Amino acid sequence: MLTLHHLNQSRSQRVLWALEELGVPYQIVRYQRQKSMLAPDSLKKVHPLGKSPVVEDEGLILAESGAILEYLQETYDPQQRFKPEETKQKQDYRFWLHYAEGSLMPLLLMKLVMSTLGKPPVPFGVRSVGKLLAKGVDKAFLRQQIETHARFMESELAQRSWFAGDRLTMADIQMSFPVFALLARGGVDNLPNLQAWKKRVEMRPAWQRAVVQGGPFDLPGS
Repeated sequence: MLTLHHLNQSRSQRVLWALEELGVPYQIVRYQRQKSMLAPDSLKKVHPLGKSPVVEDEGLILAESGAILEYLQETYDPQQRFKPEETKQKQDYRFWLHYAEGSLMPLLLMKLVMSTLGKPPVPFGVRSVGKLLAKGVDKAFLRQQIETHARFMESELAQRSWFAGDRLTMADIQMSFPVFALLARGGVDNLPNLQAWKKRVEMRPAWQRAVVQGGPFDLPGS
């Protein structure tokens, strides 16, 4: 049986959702973040990077959520329910699968890291400097970049219900983590299409089952 190594409040929520949508039998090994918010060292026994998600299936050990989602679709979706068949939609599908981690998440991660520079465990004596640095980077770079990406996604979802067409695909599952993070702490207002997409996600029974299995999925603001 397929095994998912799942870390709470992490990208592995996407894999749980995919497994529930596909109806694939699986077992879950749960890990809790440390106070530092890092994954526990025990995950390194599964994969050298010590990250989640990691999937074990038929002797394979797979890391990286995008690669895992593609594997699940190719292996457990013979009817192609979660990958479009038309040429244009296939191109969109491929784009969003890579865009999620290649373009959007680095900006959101940078914003999250910057938000911690004025707080513990940063030494007290340099917190004020860290806070000023974070404000400067946000004003000069991050805010504008995140706004650009948010408006781009908003305009794309004005044309269709899902990222790669009119039905849910693995591209949407891959995009779920960064979109939820953007809406929680991106600092961009007036995104009705992204908010509507998020509601459609949360209404899916498979998403709701994944939350039950993986624990509450709530990315608080910075």
